[in-house]
Amino acid sequence: MVREKLVLPDNGKKLLLHSCCAPCSGEVMEGIMASEIEFSVFFYNPNIHPKKEYELRKEENIRFAEKHGISFIDADYDVDNWFERAKGMELEPERGIRCTMCFDMRFERTALYAHENGFDTMSSALGISRWKNMEQINDSGLRAASHYEGLTYWAYNWRKKGGSSRMLEISKDENFYMQEYCGCAYSLRDTNKWRMENGRGKIKLGENYYGS
Repeated sequence: MVREKLVLPDNGKKLLLHSCCAPCSGEVMEGIMASEIEFSVFFYNPNIHPKKEYELRKEENIRFAEKHGISFIDADYDVDNWFERAKGMELEPERGIRCTMCFDMRFERTALYAHENGFDTMSSALGISRWKNMEQINDSGLRAASHYEGLTYWAYNWRKKGGSSRMLEISKDENFYMQEYCGCAYSLRDTNKWRMENGRGKIKLGENYYGS
């Protein structure tokens, strides 16, 4: 895969990359490293439910970051706060207002950390997933960064130029844990409902890996 030389917007020097999981961030991290951009990974995902799934995703992300000597920032799992914010949105569909709330919550914390710790740019690996609405994600990122002078949200399209394909290659090579739902309790509920209606068993946490 031939990579383009990535350059941070607005003459940025230091990037804080929000990561939701290793499969989504692997290709993104590889591209950033190849461009010799200084960055750290920020893991703040209180939406992920249950705790077992949260720990699986986090540990895989830590493993990949440590392999490449990348700083990994493990933020709080304030899950009660997330459920409080999600009240009244329990039946909203994927990509609806509950997801916007979730992106806003995670990016607000990312922007705050960036502001307080000398990062001039923030971005997220969330947008590489074809299951996500990239415009919805970028809107949340731009809103979060706008609260702090001198902080830019990098709305780069990580899917382009073979990014999505490379994401799968890395996931297989690294034998990453394979998530089978977006992450939250309501996503797990709805995915299991669909699976049962289509003759498939419920999701079994911690069993499927890309290399298997």
